[in-house]
Amino acid sequence: MKSRRDELVDTALRLFYKQGFNATGIDKILSESGVAKMTLYKHFGSKDELILAALTRRDEQFRDWLTNAMETASPDPRAQLLSLFDALEKWFRGQAFKDLGFSGCAFINASGEFTDPDHPAHRIAKQHKQEIVDYLAKLCTKAGATDPETLAEQLALLKEGAIVTAHVRGMPEAARVAKTIATGLLDAALPA
Repeated sequence: MKSRRDELVDTALRLFYKQGFNATGIDKILSESGVAKMTLYKHFGSKDELILAALTRRDEQFRDWLTNAMETASPDPRAQLLSLFDALEKWFRGQAFKDLGFSGCAFINASGEFTDPDHPAHRIAKQHKQEIVDYLAKLCTKAGATDPETLAEQLALLKEGAIVTAHVRGMPEAARVAKTIATGLLDAALPA
């Protein structure tokens, strides 16, 4: 059974993700979570603290899901890198996260609403994106890339472009387009 804090964070994450951080009021979160205002302020001193907790939860949730999807796709690092785009398409089609569907990237959304690079929500978004790049660089190294950091950045850029295209244009097949481009990058960057 979830704790009241977890219920609050999960509800906040769902609402922030679907409706926006600034557009979602505390009263809506309390109403949907069934948590009392006193409980909210027992765990979080402000809405900003709740936003940070929700983003932290999303970071853990998303990275666990993505790395698991990639690592279980194949034992081969090259195939794992390409499976990134298969996982993305499932997410874009609303098949990856129960009750969340696909409303773009929570971290792109957060950085768009909290544009000051020093804002804690913006910093969490930046850290999340960097950790994904770092993970991709490790896989690129395992796959034998001579310049794994550059290849990881290229794959991450394709990932981000696919996310935005799928969200803004309603085009879940953007993941397949990105995978085709990624295949060419891997063919050029990895040993035969």
